[in-house]
Amino acid sequence: MKRTKMEKSNYIDTARTLAEALPYLQRYDKSIVVIKLGGHAMTDRVAMENFARDVVLMKQCNVNPVVVHGGGPMIDSFLKKMNIDSKFVNGKRVTSEEAITAVEMVLTGNVNKTIVSAINKQGGKGVGLSGKDANLMVCDPDDPALGFVGIPKKLDPSILKNFLESDFIPVIAPIGIGFDGKTYNVNADDVAGAIAGVMNADRLLLLTDVSGIEDKEGNVLTKLSAKEVENLIIEGTIVKGMIPKAQTAIRALSDGVRAVVILDGRAQNACLLELFTDHGAGTLVRN
Repeated sequence: MKRTKMEKSNYIDTARTLAEALPYLQRYDKSIVVIKLGGHAMTDRVAMENFARDVVLMKQCNVNPVVVHGGGPMIDSFLKKMNIDSKFVNGKRVTSEEAITAVEMVLTGNVNKTIVSAINKQGGKGVGLSGKDANLMVCDPDDPALGFVGIPKKLDPSILKNFLESDFIPVIAPIGIGFDGKTYNVNADDVAGAIAGVMNADRLLLLTDVSGIEDKEGNVLTKLSAKEVENLIIEGTIVKGMIPKAQTAIRALSDGVRAVVILDGRAQNACLLELFTDHGAGTLVRN
């Protein structure tokens, strides 16, 4: 069978890409990469398939991905059907006693299993968990005005460490148990940052619907120090939903994570571009 010049060129480009990825494959061998999945990638079927394929490839390359997911749009939709009011304070959802049952149902049920199924469909072995499993995440209440919203306080990563030498990929819903035995909704960025810290992750990837942290002119800032991020929050350049992500990055770095990347989860192969190429993606934050 004859191949056209175009087909041959495509094969050569593919081989060159694989060869150029070798130093990065060696660099991340056996490393832990925590990925917070949120935004568009959770609501678009094709985007979810691409994300799942990237995660399975990472595992195949001897990287240990740990996925933490949100589910804001799905929660919004369900609460609306239940006629439960929903509002936010500083980027966090106010969660009433009535709402927490619905939030847990959505996050640990439909959302978590959709991601697990997407990973399994790509040949991986996804396993769904929440912060309640094996006391992975015990919480204190956050601001009383937020209701049943928690802050991760005590984490036991033993259940996650059992996956490191296996083929399984943990997928974690951001629901925690309180010291008081109550169920708490936890901001997924906070969960991802806390897990990345306790796991001594090499990278924390925060997937969102923007290209990264931007300056006041809208230009993406590709590299920042933790101190520079703090200053951008203080001066009002980082605002709204980006504030929790920026604060998560700062805390994760102080907890020992080597670097945090805030990147656009809508971009195809965003995780692979960040880990395995010179190009990178989004905003890299490190100490």
